[in-house]
Amino acid sequence: MRLLLLVLTISSLLSAFDANVTAEESRWESAIQAFEKQDAEKMPPKNGIVFVGSSSIRKWDLKKWFPDRNAINRGFGGSEASDSLEFAERIILKYEPRVVVVYAGDNDIAHDKTPKRVYDDVKQLVNLIHSELPKTKVVYIAVKPSIKRWALIDQVREANRLITELASSDELLEFVDIDKPMLGEDGMPRKELFVEDGLHLSEEGYAIWTALVKPHLSNE
Repeated sequence: MRLLLLVLTISSLLSAFDANVTAEESRWESAIQAFEKQDAEKMPPKNGIVFVGSSSIRKWDLKKWFPDRNAINRGFGGSEASDSLEFAERIILKYEPRVVVVYAGDNDIAHDKTPKRVYDDVKQLVNLIHSELPKTKVVYIAVKPSIKRWALIDQVREANRLITELASSDELLEFVDIDKPMLGEDGMPRKELFVEDGLHLSEEGYAIWTALVKPHLSNE
């Protein structure tokens, strides 16, 4: 009887795990297919700038903030660095961009991934882009300090430190430090830079990001 109960318990757990994995894959697949539908209707020209990452990218109105650029938004909310890596062929490489802007690591740390794991995943993504597109520059936006996730600031800054070191040895990887510009005189995140949830950016927040990222968009 005990053996039967054990077998049933394990079977139930495996089924639940498979269901969770399938649901997660389906979630991302839906977002990726939506991008592919857009491409089928109108394929973005090559040699543009791909913005990829989580909801901070997805919510960025690139037409408003970068009107004179061929900016392609391929952010999908809730994603981590490993997700951008998994779907790189479908949301980055096929556009043959001259610059790729990456924001990833925020959700990773919130989901208990270590700074070293964030570094490893970002490094893999950067290496893949360099391998397939050797002339393409990668611009990595630092994991932001936020009101909602302030308790994780030490891990955030350690991940940023590791990726800064990676950028220092790679001439086609540039690190955009957004930490200090987003803090007030008290050393805490500036409330006006966030919407009500204390995590996502307000228009003022995106104005700062845009000003900091723009100088990095040339790869001449």
